[in-house]
Amino acid sequence: MKYLAIILAIATCNSGQNTSKLEPVYAPSVSVQTDSLVPAEYANGHIVPVKLSDEDWKKQLTEMEYYVLRQEGTERAFSGDLWDHHAHGVYACAGCGLPLFSSDTKFDSGTGWPSFWKPITEDCIADKSDTSHGMDREEVECARCGGHQGHVFSDGPPPTGLRYCINAVSLNFVPQ
Repeated sequence: MKYLAIILAIATCNSGQNTSKLEPVYAPSVSVQTDSLVPAEYANGHIVPVKLSDEDWKKQLTEMEYYVLRQEGTERAFSGDLWDHHAHGVYACAGCGLPLFSSDTKFDSGTGWPSFWKPITEDCIADKSDTSHGMDREEVECARCGGHQGHVFSDGPPPTGLRYCINAVSLNFVPQ
């Protein structure tokens, strides 16, 4: 049933936006297996990676999306449209559409960025060490396209104690 919600979220995301922007990002050769309800971004139990050239990413993304997702930038606190967002749905990667977080795990961290205490699945995100700006942090990337999402910290609420602090421009919200 969880996969059905993800499939519906992706379908809703595609139908409500300019599909000329999203079509090149989705892996068209991978189809949804309706008998097992496996989302299109999975093949043989693994996320199908999206690889685009730098030039294609620049065509696909806005200037700010490119800065954050591809150059590992950070938007200003309280500047994104999703930090104080409370609707029910799924937050998907703005680069490739992979569902990353559920509104059920979103909380107000007071930081000015959307914050979540866990991703939809552990395999939809990738963590890597980030020692930029004189800090030792764990960067969060989309496991499908490698787009920078934000960072994860160990000062979040129960039950995980984690705070995924995510750039709003890195996400698209899909209502449910």
